[in-house]
Amino acid sequence: MSNVTTPTDGWRARARVGVVVPHADVGPESELQAMAPEDVFIHGSRLHFGAMRPGGEMDPKIPHSPVYAFIEPPHVDIATELLAASPIDSIAMGFTSSSYVVGVAGEKALYERLAERTRGIPITGTTTAAVAAMRALGAERLALVNPPWFDDELSGLGATYFTDQGLHVVHHGPCGLPSNQKEITPEALSAWIRTEVASYKPDAVLVAGNGIRAVGVIKGLEEELGFSVLTANQVLFWHALHLAGAADVAREITSYGRLFGSTDGPLAG
Repeated sequence: MSNVTTPTDGWRARARVGVVVPHADVGPESELQAMAPEDVFIHGSRLHFGAMRPGGEMDPKIPHSPVYAFIEPPHVDIATELLAASPIDSIAMGFTSSSYVVGVAGEKALYERLAERTRGIPITGTTTAAVAAMRALGAERLALVNPPWFDDELSGLGATYFTDQGLHVVHHGPCGLPSNQKEITPEALSAWIRTEVASYKPDAVLVAGNGIRAVGVIKGLEEELGFSVLTANQVLFWHALHLAGAADVAREITSYGRLFGSTDGPLAG
């Protein structure tokens, strides 16, 4: 009889979530894996995003044309199809601003198109997941905190998107932090929400933009301020787990907000 022990090798998984991300952005994969239990795995597919340079650098405000281009065929369709060829359980689009610029109807058409490439694997995106999260929490009043690299017009399009979904947007705008992924800290983001957003008394705040460092602020701010704190990658992961049939896994996650403990599950998306 062998005495050899077998260390964990990553092959046994309760869920595998695929995520499509901009080519120079490590944020979505990093935050999803941080939230994931040890037997849940994240698998990425990269897609060129014209507003990002090697190393993740961007201009202080991103232009809108690359945002549109990110979701135009055929490249996003190919990236999705290649990801869906893997034995995964759900697919998440780690990109927020495209839904802002095309609106609710355009987003619906996008996911109907991509669903033709997924072999039946369910697919979701950040804003779809955020609406599902708000409904699962019974929240109606939304404060929308966008990354500093979103301009006022893009932020306004985001507010329109959520208003068209039947939510009451009590505040929206780019946060006043350095427009550089590497310079944003949980401490600075927490302070911004505490001083600039909490007074609007939302049912929930959503830190939008999958490339902004945000999941580390959730638990502390919920305990301090009382309202729900949602972030792009948090809602995306929560929704992807439910679509993957892994609601039990979602409810095990206790350090990243009350959303994961919601017993209602996704009611949209």
